[in-house]
Amino acid sequence: MNEIIQKKLLEIEEKYKVKILYAVESGSRAWGFPSKDSDYDVRFIYIHPSEWYLSIDPQGIGVKRDVIEEPINDLLDISGWEITKALRLFRKNNPPLLEWLRSNIIYYQKYSFVDNIRSLESSVFYPNSMLHHYLNMAKNNYREYLQGPEVRIKKYFYVLRPILACKWIEKYNTTPPISFHELLEDSLQEGELKNAIEHLLKRKLIGDELDIEPRIYVINDFVESEMERLEENVKSLKVEAKDPTKILDELFRNTLQEVWK
Repeated sequence: MNEIIQKKLLEIEEKYKVKILYAVESGSRAWGFPSKDSDYDVRFIYIHPSEWYLSIDPQGIGVKRDVIEEPINDLLDISGWEITKALRLFRKNNPPLLEWLRSNIIYYQKYSFVDNIRSLESSVFYPNSMLHHYLNMAKNNYREYLQGPEVRIKKYFYVLRPILACKWIEKYNTTPPISFHELLEDSLQEGELKNAIEHLLKRKLIGDELDIEPRIYVINDFVESEMERLEENVKSLKVEAKDPTKILDELFRNTLQEVWK
């Protein structure tokens, strides 16, 4: 599969006349709980030639789209963000982007951009937006998938992972790791709850994720109490946001010059 993805990335560069800076796996494979039939979610950051930016029409409007999305099939979902879009989202501590930067499945990395943006992360960290993002993700998924008497197994992880990410942010005031296993080990002590989650994880990894079964009350109780607690904590959190625009502008210009010389 790696060869197919590499070939697809080269085709995208040629088709759209861009250079890809970084491409990784996201989603369940990167999080550490894929099932046997999980597809590949490839995400990338790319940059246009200089003249694309030197025009009267701003990027992201009209024909100057700031995303590339290839048709999705049963095996591969591949899309990317243009560099200035990525940097604007980085300025807001966008969690999906920060997860890309932590993925341990890297399909492509070239030039100094990714190393440079990673070096800036601690100086622009803003926990408020990240906590809001993960908490809202947990609440929305819980409301949609986990309130009935029977639930689909895999949906538990799309609520548990953002909750554990919030707990990491509260504890360390840093961006959480992408690995579900690392979040679980750090957040929960041995006991009934952790045992139930680990048992569920084993079942998902062997392909039981589509099974519909009675809700697991020890997990539901944990989810409900944590969402309520986090809601109150987020309301009381007051952190002054930093403005890294100047250094991100410089990073963009330096990357543009490095790539296209």
